[in-house]
Amino acid sequence: MTARSRKGAGPSLEDETEQALTWLKRHSSKRNREGMARYNIPSAHALGVSVSNIRVLAKRLGRNHDLAAALWDTGLYEARMLSSFVDEPARVTPAQMDRWCRDFDNWAICDTLCFHLFDRTPYAWQKVAQWCDRDEEFVKRAAFALLWGLTVHDKQAADAPFAQGLRFIERAATDERHFVKKAVNMALRATGKRNPALNASAVRVARRLADSPQAAPRWVGTDALRELTGPSVTRRLIRP
Repeated sequence: MTARSRKGAGPSLEDETEQALTWLKRHSSKRNREGMARYNIPSAHALGVSVSNIRVLAKRLGRNHDLAAALWDTGLYEARMLSSFVDEPARVTPAQMDRWCRDFDNWAICDTLCFHLFDRTPYAWQKVAQWCDRDEEFVKRAAFALLWGLTVHDKQAADAPFAQGLRFIERAATDERHFVKKAVNMALRATGKRNPALNASAVRVARRLADSPQAAPRWVGTDALRELTGPSVTRRLIRP
């Protein structure tokens, strides 16, 4: 397996893609594939390769935007997971983000792309705002998975975009769909752990949701409050 092909040298894009797929097939197992069902991950287009092995291959390949696109176009679960680790965030376009997001059909692909690629692009905050009101389950989940990732990876962001994110969270908390509700909850918890000011804002949102007569927002708020007001988070936020 070679690293990124260079103009005029090394294997073609087609060869690199085929080599990557061959590597994935060699490191697949029926047991891994059958086990995906336990985590609500469809396996019809999967080989059964562990994420740890996918990351090993990604490290060997290095960053390669064209290869990532070719891997995504295969439709294979592991190839799409691999694309999140090898694509170049600076070369990802808003149109690509929208196109790939429409292809999301499970939480693992959605979250991996959001945590390892999309949240490192210049368009991450724009997509949170655009996707948070979408009807498609995994597009809407992507908005909050992306917000969740930004709480960890956007070290330079001020509090204002996260405060806006809390408004998106409160609005979306009424969505009863499991994969949306879980992402909304995780985004709320993650925002409230970023710093003391955002913790106070997130706790206020969580309390309002916990008082809701509707089941979905009540669960989101109650669950978030347990962590955001708990001793572990409180100690970490007051630590100098």
